[in-house]
Amino acid sequence: MRAHKLGLLLTVLSVLGISGSAFAHHGGAAYTSTVITIKGTVTSFEFTNPHSQVYFDVKNDKGEIEHWQGSLTAPNKLARAGWTKHTLSPGDQITISGRLGKNSAKSLAINKIIMPSGESLQLMED
Repeated sequence: MRAHKLGLLLTVLSVLGISGSAFAHHGGAAYTSTVITIKGTVTSFEFTNPHSQVYFDVKNDKGEIEHWQGSLTAPNKLARAGWTKHTLSPGDQITISGRLGKNSAKSLAINKIIMPSGESLQLMED
C-alpha cells in the first residue's frame, strides 16, 4: 500500500510540475516602463498565436521611414473584443501607444490603437 501511495504522489507531483510550466507566461521584461505614442502606417497585421502582431512604418524626425512592430494580446481575446483578421489592413493610418521595447528596439507592447476617425480599438473584451 505504501508503494502505491508513493507512486501516486510522484505522479501527482510530476503532473503539477509539467502543468506549471504550461500555465506560465512571460512577463514584460522585454519592454521598458516608458509609454510612447506614435503615428504610423500599417504594413502588416498578423492575427496569430500566441500574440497578434502589428507591423507599421513611422516617419522619424529626419523624415526617414522606420519599421516598427507592436505586440497585442492573443487573437482569441481580440476576437472576443470584436476583432477579425481584417481589423487592421496595410495602408491604415493609426496612432499607437505602448511600452517601448528595450535595447533601442523599434517595438511596442501596445496598449492603445486609435483609428483616423478617432475610434479607439477595443483591445480586451468587456
